[in-house]
Amino acid sequence: MSENGIKLVQEINKTTEAVIGAAIEVHKHLGPGLLESAYEECLCHELNLRNISFKRQVPLPVIYKGTKLDCGYRIDLLVNNEVIVELKSVDSISPIHEAQALTYMRLGNWKVGLIINFNVPILVKGVKRLVLGFKE
Repeated sequence: MSENGIKLVQEINKTTEAVIGAAIEVHKHLGPGLLESAYEECLCHELNLRNISFKRQVPLPVIYKGTKLDCGYRIDLLVNNEVIVELKSVDSISPIHEAQALTYMRLGNWKVGLIINFNVPILVKGVKRLVLGFKE
């Protein structure tokens, strides 16, 4: 891997660590059992407190046969313009959640994504990191 590639991986690792740290803080205060929207609101507040750059509910068009179509897809969070974050409050992360996040990553040309499921007793058990297109 080139020096630029190594720096990119290091930056993305810092971003994912920061997001997971912020999510752990939210989970410590709220615990499991709330709606996804509550966790999203609180995680955004926590990211703001930590001065971490993010966009919320980012529209994601689909390019079909050369035509850009707005199909209503939205990424929960895009952090530092490099990591997508999909938030869940479900019994467990399922393969369809992973497929959804990987598809969003492909459509937006992002290399790393996080699925964070807040409906777990210990948050680290609800975090899934996805990587697309390069080796870690």
